[in-house]
Amino acid sequence: MKRTLLLVCFALSIISCKQEYLVRSIESVTIQKMDIDSTSIRAIYAENKDELIFAGSRGDIGLTQDGGKTWQTQVIKYQDSIRPHFRSIAKTSKSVFALSIANPALLYKISNGNYELVYKEEHEKVFYDAMTFLNDKVGIAIGDPIGGCTSIIMTHDGGNTWKKIDCSNLPEVNDGEASFAASNTNIATYKNNIWVVTGGTKARVLKSSDKGKTWKIIDTPIIQGNGPQGIYSVDFYNDKIGIVIGGSFSEPDGNIANKAITTDGGETWTLVADGKSPNYKSCVQYVPGTKGKEVIAVGKTGVSFSNDGGRTWKDISSDGYYAIQFVDNNTAWLSGHQKIGKLILK
Repeated sequence: MKRTLLLVCFALSIISCKQEYLVRSIESVTIQKMDIDSTSIRAIYAENKDELIFAGSRGDIGLTQDGGKTWQTQVIKYQDSIRPHFRSIAKTSKSVFALSIANPALLYKISNGNYELVYKEEHEKVFYDAMTFLNDKVGIAIGDPIGGCTSIIMTHDGGNTWKKIDCSNLPEVNDGEASFAASNTNIATYKNNIWVVTGGTKARVLKSSDKGKTWKIIDTPIIQGNGPQGIYSVDFYNDKIGIVIGGSFSEPDGNIANKAITTDGGETWTLVADGKSPNYKSCVQYVPGTKGKEVIAVGKTGVSFSNDGGRTWKDISSDGYYAIQFVDNNTAWLSGHQKIGKLILK
């Protein structure tokens, strides 16, 4: 049988013996809502169907291990009075990291219920937007520009120490160009590659192909020109296929020039579904195991789904959420204002 299969593959090599992704029919979409009082949640880390960690706006770190039936919450206070406003979360095999947005920016390492301040930055313009790890040692967090370049801090020892990249080693950004702390997804990584997205006066992509040692900046056709316009989220399925989404937070019904795709690793970007659904969205994610075909985007305007790599879309829910993260091709966790959700595709 194996020999026969090899012969068939050889005979049909012009066509290819690789298994193509077959578009599936989604019969139903359900979102299970869980109320989380008195906090706004833009940063989540999904372990699996049962386990989720979130970082909230009141210094709260929440954990469920039973699918959201019960929650354990720990509140972090800085100098016993300031509750950090967290909008970024990341995790290694040993620790969870939570990063606050504004002055002073506070980055905590959380292990076994204990927390340690591992980075602090004080500046009138400091504002951190997103954080992730490339592997168990290398992590990155990005923030609004200070001194003419995007603020980027990195760790190479698993999060124990963090160092800011000097502007001499980063591309210059325009006055009024920054990132948005909307869903902890304006950084994407794949192997050695890092992509960071911006908005405001310019909507661009900063790219590093060597784990942050060198960077370049790439223009996109996404709407840009004023404060709330631009790219809010980026995701890559592999080192070539990627997508960005956003729009204007102040005009959420707009759908002109707010989503684009790349097939060359982010070197060039092409608008998709221009003037069509979805409108403003704050987070976009590929559905795992679907060859970069299935994509879901969420925002305060609802949830939208694509099964052709983002070229066409269908609105599947009017429920507003800030962020989404998949654990398999049928299940994802969502976060929003005073709520967590679990999305199930069938």
